[in-house]
Amino acid sequence: MKTMVISEFKAKCIGVLKDAQRSQEPLIVTWRGHPLARIEPVTDAAPPRRLGALKGKLAIVGDIIHTDWDREWEAGR
Repeated sequence: MKTMVISEFKAKCIGVLKDAQRSQEPLIVTWRGHPLARIEPVTDAAPPRRLGALKGKLAIVGDIIHTDWDREWEAGR
């Protein structure tokens, strides 16, 4: 497993994260010779959301334009 001192990680953060994702290899970030953090690539990321993915799965019941509160307001309550 690769290790890297925190100052180098700070200077190259984005590149290091991209390399970890590409190589699928974890990285240990150290501070004064002691492990501080472990960087691991995400392998089971959720698929991107798609517009209209829930079409046909939801049903609107009742009047969504006018609520009971609207009717009470109009009646002067």
